[in-house]
Amino acid sequence: MDDFVNSMDAFFSDYFDLSFPNIHVTDVVEVLIIAIFFYEVLILIKNTRAWMLFRGILFILGMFLIAVLFQMNTILWLGERLFNAGMIAVIVVFQPELRHALEQLGRQDFLQSLNLTSLFARASEKRFEDRTITEIVAACYAMGAVKTGALIVVEEDVRLTEQERTGIRMDSLVSRQLLLNIFEKNTPLHDGAIIVRGDRIVAATCYLPLTDNLALSKDLGTRHRAAVGISEVSDALTIVVSEETGQVSIAQDRKLIRNVSASGLEDILRHVQTPDAYEQSGEAVRRPFFRRLFKRKGGAANGR
Repeated sequence: MDDFVNSMDAFFSDYFDLSFPNIHVTDVVEVLIIAIFFYEVLILIKNTRAWMLFRGILFILGMFLIAVLFQMNTILWLGERLFNAGMIAVIVVFQPELRHALEQLGRQDFLQSLNLTSLFARASEKRFEDRTITEIVAACYAMGAVKTGALIVVEEDVRLTEQERTGIRMDSLVSRQLLLNIFEKNTPLHDGAIIVRGDRIVAATCYLPLTDNLALSKDLGTRHRAAVGISEVSDALTIVVSEETGQVSIAQDRKLIRNVSASGLEDILRHVQTPDAYEQSGEAVRRPFFRRLFKRKGGAANGR
């Protein structure tokens, strides 16, 4: 390999007056890491509202590049003075996207590929029992049949402590009858969301952050926007029963799927119950079940 590189270096040096730089394996690995990093950053920005802001920043940088080429000293002087403030402004403007990126990075199970996950958690441990799935699905479609609105947040890895504090604390086993009673109209607990942690309802009448995603359909109400909003700041699965149509929708990972069937809802809850079992089944490791469902449903998401 070294002989080949030396011969090519001699060829280009003799005929084109060019020489090859000394390239090592670590240099190639370093370039690949940087390329993958920038690719992931661009993909993250491309799928958010920050893309237009990013294009604006690129336009400003292009103007400064022109100023450098044509020696426009006044513009360069302004650029030097505004650079530090601009870096702080970028952090402030992109704060939601940066937070989401760090949360996504924190959710990655890097130890699983090294078979070290068992040192920290049991892969086969269930978040809740099968009975909880049955009760939630039955309650959702019973409420949908009579057009009773509901908002159920099923907690996963990220603890929803902030949202829990906004509601009324509970410590009750999940049951169909209890869910129907909570969301019955004109009852004290029907307004807001409930948070399910494991097999128990830990809080009711909780306030959730509303999304400002402009891509959502205009006919969606506050419940659906709150469901997408909580999916933007956590990994929770949120179930919405529409008071207008009785349809059941789900929100997770910044995506919304409307009019989900009972079997589809049960499958998603079983993935939340034992995510490692789904990942180890072999169909699509490291690709969340919800995203696979979203790709199959296509235009059903985001209100389309």
